[in-house]
Amino acid sequence: MKMHGRRWIRAASAVVLALALGMTPVGLSAPAAEDAISIQAARQVMTEFLRAFNGRDVEALAATLMYPHVRIAAGGLVVFPDSEAFIAATDMQAFAQRFDWNHSEWDAIDVVQSGPGKVHFKVQFSRFDARGQRNATFNSLYVVQQVDGRWGIRARSSFAP
Repeated sequence: MKMHGRRWIRAASAVVLALALGMTPVGLSAPAAEDAISIQAARQVMTEFLRAFNGRDVEALAATLMYPHVRIAAGGLVVFPDSEAFIAATDMQAFAQRFDWNHSEWDAIDVVQSGPGKVHFKVQFSRFDARGQRNATFNSLYVVQQVDGRWGIRARSSFAP
């Protein structure tokens, strides 16, 4: 069934409200509702990740990750056993200079798979210079997971260097 304009907004608002109240919206099965809750929580982590990244706040960035954290990029694999190792290895100033980088933006974040406690996102992001000019765009896969009640990015596989 296609919905347009205000009908769509009302339907979406009803689903969000029901989920916020811990209810299963009419027409949405309990597993689908759990997936929707997982997706919402995982998207929030993605938002916090980019905010910390653009703010060059390495500690806040580390807090968005789940450990051990895996990054597959630039032809290699890096496993950060804990936040201290991630923070020690992350130099945002050097990164900015190396790539003429000022900030990044999500171009697309699409759910590939989801279930209670884990979401896989197909992501496209772009890097911008200080003049606001896009200087690179990359595709990635992010795995966001909930462990002990906390959501974080467990793994990132990217075509970015």
